[in-house]
Amino acid sequence: MRLKNKVAIVSGGSRDIGRAVSLQLAKEGAKVVVNYFDNKDLAEETLKMIQDLGGEAIIVQADMTKAAEVNTLVAKAKEAFGEEINILVNVVGGLVARKTTAEMDENFWDFVMNVNLKSVFLAVKAVSPFMPAGSSIINFSSLAARDGGGPGASAYATSKGAVMTYTRALAKEFGPKNIRVNALAPGMIATTFHDTFSKPEVRTNVANATALKREGDAQEVADLVAYLASDDSSFLTGNNIDINGGLAFS
Repeated sequence: MRLKNKVAIVSGGSRDIGRAVSLQLAKEGAKVVVNYFDNKDLAEETLKMIQDLGGEAIIVQADMTKAAEVNTLVAKAKEAFGEEINILVNVVGGLVARKTTAEMDENFWDFVMNVNLKSVFLAVKAVSPFMPAGSSIINFSSLAARDGGGPGASAYATSKGAVMTYTRALAKEFGPKNIRVNALAPGMIATTFHDTFSKPEVRTNVANATALKREGDAQEVADLVAYLASDDSSFLTGNNIDINGGLAFS
């Protein structure tokens, strides 16, 4: 129960990695605000799973690329659990679609940047004023930020590279307040993201290219998030931590 009585906001917390993170934080004792965008059923499933564990949580719909909706999310978190927010996990993001430079237009580029980067900025801006000393922000980057991504993923890879840089900048900005900021850079994790955007043969080849010869599991990512959210990682900040089974080394 490393996170007992802490309050956590998890953007994109209703499915896949976000769900695993929400559940793990609840297992560790945190009161969890599970954000979702358009699938209330999945959010309610996640809420029930947390409640079945004996945890406390609420679900809040919000488009994390819209400042007004992010601010409403924070207000609902405070209404439910008090004035302090101790943990912010920015899971929201996505490839959206695979497009080459020739296939992309300005609107697509802006949309990808908004989903993956602007959402982090808006969440940090809204939440950080309510974070006491000892709090933790955990962002999600990607292995694509290290290697440029696969075919048609240049916008996604660029946005996730910016998350890495923003994480380092935030660590410097919030360090004097004893608020830590780190990011994860997952490789091939078994999620609906890859069910949608990665061909089965590509997944097999990538898994075989890892040192561990397999894909990762969302729970393994969630365990690392819980560690970064806890005092066990009290001297870690400004890091972009690879979790890819040895597929690539930074």
